[in-house]
Amino acid sequence: MIEDYLRDHDGVITLAQARAAGLSDDAVGRRVRSGRWLRCSPGVFFADDRPFTDGSRIRAAVWSHGPRAVASGLSAAWWHGLTSFAPAVVEVTVPRISNHRQRPGVRTRRRNLAPTDIVERKGLRITALPLTVLEAAVRRGGGAKLMDGALQRQVELPQLWRAHLRNKGRHGSPAASRLLRAADDGARSEAERILVKLLKNARITGWKTNYPVGGFKVDVAFPDLKIAIEVDGWAFHSDSEVFVKDRQRQNVIALLGWQVLRFTWLDLTEHPARVIAEIKFACR
Repeated sequence: MIEDYLRDHDGVITLAQARAAGLSDDAVGRRVRSGRWLRCSPGVFFADDRPFTDGSRIRAAVWSHGPRAVASGLSAAWWHGLTSFAPAVVEVTVPRISNHRQRPGVRTRRRNLAPTDIVERKGLRITALPLTVLEAAVRRGGGAKLMDGALQRQVELPQLWRAHLRNKGRHGSPAASRLLRAADDGARSEAERILVKLLKNARITGWKTNYPVGGFKVDVAFPDLKIAIEVDGWAFHSDSEVFVKDRQRQNVIALLGWQVLRFTWLDLTEHPARVIAEIKFACR
């Protein structure tokens, strides 16, 4: 029974779990003294006959903060499969009344979570998917891309809004609110505003917005150079009909002798320097 438990839980076990499986405190102590079990923290052990994986590290960190602790942020994102690599620092959310000390390699946040914002996966308590997406999206460089991917495949925008409103005031809440507003209002219009701001900050001149070309309105145009810049929103806003119409529109503009540059909301928010460099190269 103990071996099955260790196999299913990344080699990590708590004293309470060992007792529930029938081991006495003396039996646990013998395993620790013999080196078969390593003490990760008071009451949390790792069986030293297997590799200490990222799963082991995250599980041990969460369990070391007690039965009400929850993996959150990028730790929960990795556990959900939203990211490919586990974070170097494990984020653990505990109730406000907890008095656990900070541990090396662990970032502890004190917040009371609603039951609907907690799920159990592979025996570990983690933040539910909507809250995890929100928290992870503002904790990494490619956060907007993470949220976009989740919206395409795993979660709906109203779910993200509800999780956000339940947890207002948390770390990263203002940044998450901006991402949600961009998605809610239509990322394309938000992207157009960001592009205009980038052009102004780069002191690039000679452009006009909503410029008529071939019966269409180009998002940003350099009429003298016949350069048209088209802006796309997040992928989850697109469908096949919109995709076809956008390509037909681009072909008409190109056949009239215009050079067309396309940028996405993610290009503008994650790689603004590259966007400006490409526009400057086209205008040289």
